[in-house]
Amino acid sequence: MSKKKNFMDFIPAANPAYTWDADPKGIVTVHVVNKGFYNRLAQKLFKRPRISHIALDAYGSFVWRQMDGKRNVYEISRLVSAQFGKDAEPVVERLVRYIQILYQNQFIGYVKPK
Repeated sequence: MSKKKNFMDFIPAANPAYTWDADPKGIVTVHVVNKGFYNRLAQKLFKRPRISHIALDAYGSFVWRQMDGKRNVYEISRLVSAQFGKDAEPVVERLVRYIQILYQNQFIGYVKPK
């Protein structure tokens, strides 16, 4: 018998390779150091920055701050509903897609539950 995993039980956590900070309004900015041969080439030839600063919107910033390696996706969805109400609808679909995008771009990882 195979054991299927429910995405709502996953526990997301920010990738420690990236630093981030929040302004007084709570908007999170993630700082990504552009490493590697092609990034260095682009920095020299096309004047690309060594560090990219990615500012999240209010929704994304709230979700980012909740991903502490302790809360699962279900708990985060409940917090998003409480914070944004009807503006976040459909909460689960939007949240799951957002977390998947963060994972695909290696901004987060998943912590194994204890």
